[in-house]
Amino acid sequence: MTNEHSSILTKAIEAANGNLIQATFFQLGASQAASRKAQHSERVSKKAEIEILKSFAENNHYWFKKIKQENYIGEGAEQKVYLEDNGKYVLKINDAVFYASWTDYFINLLIHNLLFPATAYQLLGFYQLETAFYAVVKQPFIASTQPTDLLELRSFLQENGFVCKKNNDYFHSELGIILEDLHDANVLTNQGVFFFIDNAIYLIP
Repeated sequence: MTNEHSSILTKAIEAANGNLIQATFFQLGASQAASRKAQHSERVSKKAEIEILKSFAENNHYWFKKIKQENYIGEGAEQKVYLEDNGKYVLKINDAVFYASWTDYFINLLIHNLLFPATAYQLLGFYQLETAFYAVVKQPFIASTQPTDLLELRSFLQENGFVCKKNNDYFHSELGIILEDLHDANVLTNQGVFFFIDNAIYLIP
């Protein structure tokens, strides 16, 4: 990991200030280190990570028991979205399919919250639906007041040090991150302000 990667991840972890995202990230790291030592392997599989997370949820009462299906408002390839009864937040259940590991998914959440505090995620727990395993996160509901202009978004990102890789994907070499999937359904505009609600963040290898 480069100094840039270490710096932004360290800042993101510190900013989490002991929340459940941070605790889960640390739990995965500690369990993986023990498993690698026991098995003399370099990397723990995603399947093994799920078992770690299931035990973590069981031991700490982090299972999310019920999702109100009547509150369903949409979904993407990786998650289903539900509007809370008060209309102020959405719940998202995410299976981390876009990430090579669950650790990478939680890194995404940590860095997202550092960069985009207006749409910060809270981890509420975990949810099992038949054979599928999900993280359950909560995020402020953002109402769009106008369509997002992708050219204006590109200018905004470039002003903040991001470079467009292709289409709606960007990278920031100084921060050491890749920011993907920034189309107009994932970055909403409210009163002229961009709100990043559903992007994928990766550390540059």
